[in-house]
Amino acid sequence: MAKPQVGLQLYTLRDQTEKDFLGTISKVADMGYNYVEFAGYFNTSPEDLNKVLQETGIKAVSAHVGLNFNNPEKMQQDLAEQIEYAKAIGLKYLITPWAPLPENPELSDVESLVATLQKAAKQVKEAGLTYGYHNHDFEFKKVDGKPVIDHLLELIPAEDMIMEFDLGWVHMGGQSPAEYVKRYAGRTPIAHLKDFGDGRRDTEVGSGSVDFDTVFSIAEDAGIEYFIVEQEEFAKSSLESAKLSLDYLRSKGY
Repeated sequence: MAKPQVGLQLYTLRDQTEKDFLGTISKVADMGYNYVEFAGYFNTSPEDLNKVLQETGIKAVSAHVGLNFNNPEKMQQDLAEQIEYAKAIGLKYLITPWAPLPENPELSDVESLVATLQKAAKQVKEAGLTYGYHNHDFEFKKVDGKPVIDHLLELIPAEDMIMEFDLGWVHMGGQSPAEYVKRYAGRTPIAHLKDFGDGRRDTEVGSGSVDFDTVFSIAEDAGIEYFIVEQEEFAKSSLESAKLSLDYLRSKGY
């Protein structure tokens, strides 16, 4: 297996992208990233985005696309529009970044979520793209003695839904990121690198308490193709933090 490539989830730079989406992509390229994952397009046409991607050499791998859980009747149409855009810019993966669950979920809540994710997975798969799910920590709450995330991944076939494990949130859910990567080897082509320092505040990758080294040692065998950096809170600036995370990964040989 090839060594995973490093990308940046552009939600990390949301303070920049909301002001100058295309210019921010150029800054990401100047920083040394070769791949990006989108979290919105800021009313940019696919043509304009493709032009900047071509000019900068940045490759677009995936996008976080929220499902319209508040209006299920519109969910299919909204997702169809996202699929059309994704195909126009050459994405491979569409990832649901979050899903609603009660504070104390029951099996019926899990089954309801599974049904929704399966509908989305079918729609994405029929369009020729690959569907995935991205976790936070709440999916590690147990229902009938088993974490919600394991219910989801057992009830939805691997060929319908890949897993984009957020390693930081796995850690915050009280679990070992490496163990989950091993458990679902071959099903997690993309992994989010998020690090946590003080409590629930995240920090630059390599600066916190998440055990990435163990994941690095098994990443190739587990079939991880991309490590995607994501950060939400910053001591200085989002741009500086993104660069520090990249520097850390380069020091690890990525």
